[in-house]
Amino acid sequence: MMRLFADHYLSRVASLASPGIDELRWPAPLRPGDSVKLRVTTIETRRSRSKPDRGLVRSHAELVTQNDETVLTLTAMNLLRARASG
Repeated sequence: MMRLFADHYLSRVASLASPGIDELRWPAPLRPGDSVKLRVTTIETRRSRSKPDRGLVRSHAELVTQNDETVLTLTAMNLLRARASG
């Protein structure tokens, strides 16, 4: 899941760090031979108050099998470089 998240969701030029993840759940087992896809929904975006050149993005991620069964969910917080406002 983290490989898909890093390679296909995070920006290679803007991603700075991650304060962590919350609400990590494994609602169903992942079986040998399963194919998976990652579904990510942006929940919140906001500019950092202390460092306005950065922003925080909170996302909900789901790892889903070929049978559309969710096998992992989490909420991630990522710190990204922000464009200048104005």
